[in-house]
Amino acid sequence: MTDAPSLDADVALTVDTAVATLTLRRPSKLNAITPEMLDALGGHINTIETSNVRVVVVRGEGSRAFCVGADIDRFASLSPVQMLSWTAHGHRVFDALAALRQPTVAVVHALAFGGGLELALACDFRIVSLDTRLGLPEVGLGTVPGWGGTERLAELIGRSRAKEIVLAQRILDGVTAEAWGLATVCAPSSGIEPAVADLVDRLASGGPVAIALAKQIIDAADDGAPSRVLEALAGAVTSTTQDLKVGIEAHRSKATPLFTGR
Repeated sequence: MTDAPSLDADVALTVDTAVATLTLRRPSKLNAITPEMLDALGGHINTIETSNVRVVVVRGEGSRAFCVGADIDRFASLSPVQMLSWTAHGHRVFDALAALRQPTVAVVHALAFGGGLELALACDFRIVSLDTRLGLPEVGLGTVPGWGGTERLAELIGRSRAKEIVLAQRILDGVTAEAWGLATVCAPSSGIEPAVADLVDRLASGGPVAIALAKQIIDAADDGAPSRVLEALAGAVTSTTQDLKVGIEAHRSKATPLFTGR
């Protein structure tokens, strides 16, 4: 069953069974992000968090760009205090996206610059096309990445390569992004949707509680949390779920498990 789309400030949320899709809908401006769009994204993320959705897909409308970042016209005249608020707002929204219990997939085509790349970096997976161009070119404007890009990029590809992208303003193509570990999959334009469908199907096939716990354990490891403690606790939690019983029985009978998230 497909729910009617929720439209708010050039951002749409649609839910099709277990998959939620967030779409930036400002193609005439290459999906450049405004404060109102950040508000809308934050609201939609809150809705997803409390829903039964199992996978979240993030897209940009139109053929020219996934997202070219923050709308320059909206932040060019900001005072230092206003810029602090604008940056903090983006961090709150992108951090909320990164913290979702559901796995998230960014479908990145054409251009993904600045805050657009940072939006993709806040997702768990990035599927890019061959014609994708990715970069954090803020120093060329006389500023710096502001929505977590420096940290998340360095975590993914290392400090040296992150500095090449940020300081030297290197723009990556899809093939290089995959080779560097920035992209999960790079596919030709005709193959990007099959690649998305394959990944989403695999993510949705796991036990929702187990998926959520595993995602949190992996993310916590980056902060130095010991897996020997967290895995034991998470395993104890999953042992109380009906899904574990379903999974074991399906394994024994060589059937496909039908998880319910309980």
